[in-house]
Amino acid sequence: MIDPDTRAGILDRAATEVRAVAQLQPENSLDVETAYQVQERLIACRLARGERLVGLKLGLTSEAKMKQVGVREVILGRLTDAMRHEAGASIDLGRLIHPRVEPEIAFLLRRPLPPHPTPADLRECIEAVAPALEIIDSRYEGFRFDLGDVIADNASSAGFVLGRWQSPETDTGDVAISLSVSGKLCETGSSAAILGHPRRALAEAGRIAAARGIATAAGDIVLAGAATAAVPLHPGALIAADFEGLGRVEIRAFGPADPAT
Repeated sequence: MIDPDTRAGILDRAATEVRAVAQLQPENSLDVETAYQVQERLIACRLARGERLVGLKLGLTSEAKMKQVGVREVILGRLTDAMRHEAGASIDLGRLIHPRVEPEIAFLLRRPLPPHPTPADLRECIEAVAPALEIIDSRYEGFRFDLGDVIADNASSAGFVLGRWQSPETDTGDVAISLSVSGKLCETGSSAAILGHPRRALAEAGRIAAARGIATAAGDIVLAGAATAAVPLHPGALIAADFEGLGRVEIRAFGPADPAT
């Protein structure tokens, strides 16, 4: 039997020591309920170190992501203040295992999400929208995991960057998105890839959070999930995501081979 506290401790040490751990063997795989228990304890470790919860992230909300990782169920993770980077910031890859980046739509909540929000509920809940980048970094060797593994690992989340907040009335339904690395176009897509519309991901956040006893609040940030496949990060890379009608977000990566800050 898997002890959630023990598994959370293994994953927490993997992140803090920047050392990948092996995926659980099939006979010891995590069911969804146990996986979320592990995630809860993992986040508790971070809160005990002084981090503060600031929102939620959705995972596996697009066909591209489902195909990339071989999992076909929307999942939920948590965001803390220590995970946030300012737009234009430099990201230290020396603190990550095998990081990747992906473009997302972010929502700022005006009020808590209900468990089964209607379209009208969602309109009332959204204070603002923004273009965003999420930095992901599975703590498992080879970036290999099953559904339970990735849920336990806080949905592979490692950091996020927000662009400028826009009016909640800004259309996010079919935003053309491009992701470039050092001037080279790597991925293109549309926000419509996020469950058909990013607001549907927001509705999923309300549903899953309620089912897992996770409270949301005014001021929370919700990342709706990736619109494209994730791109690996390398030292020296300049990452830029352009969102039609929403704006642009940039970050730079550095590491041991690139001491620039």
